[in-house]
Amino acid sequence: MSDRKPLISGNWKMNLNHFEALKLVQELSYQVSVDDVEEVDVSLHPPFTDIRTVQTVLEADRLPFHLGAQHCHHEDSGAFTGEVSPAMLAKLNISYVLAGHSERREIFGESDALINLKVKAILKYEMTPILCCGETLEERDAGQAEAKVSGQIVAGLDGLTSEQVTNMVVAYEPIWAIGTGITASAEDAQGMCAVVRSTIAETFGADAAAGIRIQYGGSVKPNNAKELMSQPDIDGALVGGACLEADSFARIIQYRLAE
Repeated sequence: MSDRKPLISGNWKMNLNHFEALKLVQELSYQVSVDDVEEVDVSLHPPFTDIRTVQTVLEADRLPFHLGAQHCHHEDSGAFTGEVSPAMLAKLNISYVLAGHSERREIFGESDALINLKVKAILKYEMTPILCCGETLEERDAGQAEAKVSGQIVAGLDGLTSEQVTNMVVAYEPIWAIGTGITASAEDAQGMCAVVRSTIAETFGADAAAGIRIQYGGSVKPNNAKELMSQPDIDGALVGGACLEADSFARIIQYRLAE
């Protein structure tokens, strides 16, 4: 096991209004103890309309969770209707911002070059990017998974320093396992996360590869979290559907207690 502190992130996607968000965070606070979060970092990534509500309850009740965002624009301000800038997020005490989630890539057509701009913008405002990468089932079946993921990593981190990369997070999320109920085996997940780490080592050096945290995302559930998290190159989880219920997300956070 490495000494990298695991990061468990809950990506709410386009779910929960601000009343529901408040209820979920309060329920989660009842089930997750301070001892639980001494062992792991936890970040919550609500929709933009919920962020201020979640920020308020986290700070007022001194809850041990980091606040995250799902997306941002790369410019500080401007005529970009419907977008939210990293400068705005930083003022809300956001700690982590997703960049390049597969749904942003596949549905909204975000390119590697655009995602690279977002990563740099997030870092500019002293927040931590979670750079997402992953392959489709067709790419995997064609033997292109490693090349696809490595290419996304190199392009997404282009122009960064080794020190910046060391303190980042990468989330490997096989597209074919997101929301499908299909989970990569622990061995498959470990194999691809090892590819991510070796790509970091080749591009930014051994120290960056040793320091960066790599999450697995793709139908992470309470019953598979412990096995996934026991892999040497998996330093956390990017959780989708299972983070929308306090009980299931709490059990993922407490994966060490699983039988």
